[in-house]
Amino acid sequence: MCGIVGYAGNKQAAPILLEGLSKLEYRGYDSAGIAVRDKDKPVSVVKAKGRLSKLVEKTDEGHAVKGTCGIGHTRWATHGEPSEINAHPHISGCEPKGGTITDDSGVVGVHNGIIENFQELKDKLLRHDYKFYSETDTEVAVKLVDYYYNKYGIGPIDALAKTMVRVRGSYALAVMFRDYPGEIWVARKDSPMIIGVTKGESFVASDVPAILKYTRNVYYIGNLEIARLTPGDVHFYNLDGDEIRKELTEITWDAEAAEKGGYEHFMMKEIHEQPKAIIDTINASVKDNEFCFKDINLTPEMIRNFKQIYIVACGSAYHVGVAAQYVLEDMVRIPVRVELASEFRYRNPILDKDSLCILVSQSGETADTLAALRLAKEKGVRTLAVVNVIGSSIAREADDIFYTMAGPEIAVATTKAYSTQLIAFYLLALWFGRIREVIDHDRCIALLDEMRTIPAKIEKILEDKERLQWFASKFSNAHDIFFIGRGIDFAISLEGSLKMKEISYIHSEAYAAGELKHGTISLIEDGTLIIGVITQGALYEKTISNMVECKSRGAYLMGLTTYGNYEIEDRADFVAYIPKTDEHFTTSLAVIPLQLMGYYMAVARGLDVDKPRNLAKSVTVE
Repeated sequence: MCGIVGYAGNKQAAPILLEGLSKLEYRGYDSAGIAVRDKDKPVSVVKAKGRLSKLVEKTDEGHAVKGTCGIGHTRWATHGEPSEINAHPHISGCEPKGGTITDDSGVVGVHNGIIENFQELKDKLLRHDYKFYSETDTEVAVKLVDYYYNKYGIGPIDALAKTMVRVRGSYALAVMFRDYPGEIWVARKDSPMIIGVTKGESFVASDVPAILKYTRNVYYIGNLEIARLTPGDVHFYNLDGDEIRKELTEITWDAEAAEKGGYEHFMMKEIHEQPKAIIDTINASVKDNEFCFKDINLTPEMIRNFKQIYIVACGSAYHVGVAAQYVLEDMVRIPVRVELASEFRYRNPILDKDSLCILVSQSGETADTLAALRLAKEKGVRTLAVVNVIGSSIAREADDIFYTMAGPEIAVATTKAYSTQLIAFYLLALWFGRIREVIDHDRCIALLDEMRTIPAKIEKILEDKERLQWFASKFSNAHDIFFIGRGIDFAISLEGSLKMKEISYIHSEAYAAGELKHGTISLIEDGTLIIGVITQGALYEKTISNMVECKSRGAYLMGLTTYGNYEIEDRADFVAYIPKTDEHFTTSLAVIPLQLMGYYMAVARGLDVDKPRNLAKSVTVE
């Protein structure tokens, strides 16, 4: 997620902007920039790729850029690779390359979110002689504001309102107009933004930590609203230009809590961010029920001719692949092999050139997965990367790319990246299945509609998390936990077990339920916790039977199933329920209680949930 900071007051803006941006570094970013205006002088824009420290150096800690009104931004790339030219702020004029930009453009702005129809808007602006220097959707937004402002000779409110009506997607937009020096204008739709005031000073930010040092008195700007910031004063407007009155709110969080949005840990915050991440990933790839994969150049002929799919990944991404294997083989009717990246190239695999190799990595920098990608390309196999970081090594080297829209994850244990990777495979399965005529048009639309219900169903699960907290605290001293399931439920069990062991340090294992009699059941003793995942109707009775066998040997049973399967309560000691969905998609729902179980176990044991021992967020060495 990107970060926004803005300041209008009587002090030098640049040092305040840099300080605010430093408080948003936890959100993740790949570049940063500031724009500062000194009264009626041309705006000065400074940008840098990489860490914020590079921007600090370029501005001499802000002292080299003069002016008392400015906006700043840390960028997490969504449109266009990480680079200085793609970094924010963007201007309505033509940007020279390199150095400090001093430009008398009518509008300069920063933006968080995704503009879904940016190409349509860009084509419109090109017809009106606008020139573009970056690959970003933000530059389109800034120039669209400029276009309406100049075409109709209207003020900032109407220019922003017309822009907001034309833009599809989510955004938090902060702009400065040449004709209104000392003022910042902001607009918001489905992307966070907060406005702070104190005597003679006004602030805007995408999150509280950026301004907490300067004020605790804030306004929350609503959806589809506009605000005008002058030193120490803020006015709010709706799309009709009517002024809206708002009440000030006092922030009582400390700085660390504010960064986490009020959550105790980043992991819990990211668990709750999964519905939005899923929506963003779907919306980035499906428009009007048609697939539009911008960075995938596979033709229908290629898809029809693939004889095999290899999914190669590590850790949780590998577990995504195990679940995807069931979905792809059923929906596409093509053989799928799931490979651990760390083993893939060491067995000298036999790779068919008429195959597709899908590499999955949140960071796009996982060393083993990158090595597997290079081997596949060396063997002449088409490669598709499912990654979360634009411009990462795997993204650069793969033939095709599916970018997930999880945003940055701070907690080491993945949650929302895992969930968006699942969505990526659901979409690929539907697309491939449609092209290979395994799924007809009506079935495809029905499944897309069902996918869109997943976020709301996750919200319903999260509403009942206190029951899981109680249960987790009861077993926080467990020594061994076994997760069992069949089919897709086995794939879910793998991820549940990993979440448990990596953050709670409790030994846990996942087994295909039918394998219990082949050795594992000898480990069951009085009090051993067995978590049975049972979401697949055809396998329900078989898994229940396996659980009862464990109970007869002293195990304590937790069942995880869908609403309606209430007879399980006669056999299990504790049951957690998830809403019903198409059985191909149950992983997306069933994983949520298991993420919460791991989290609450770790909290009950007093552990560092976000930074478990011996683990790193991205494994960049073998």
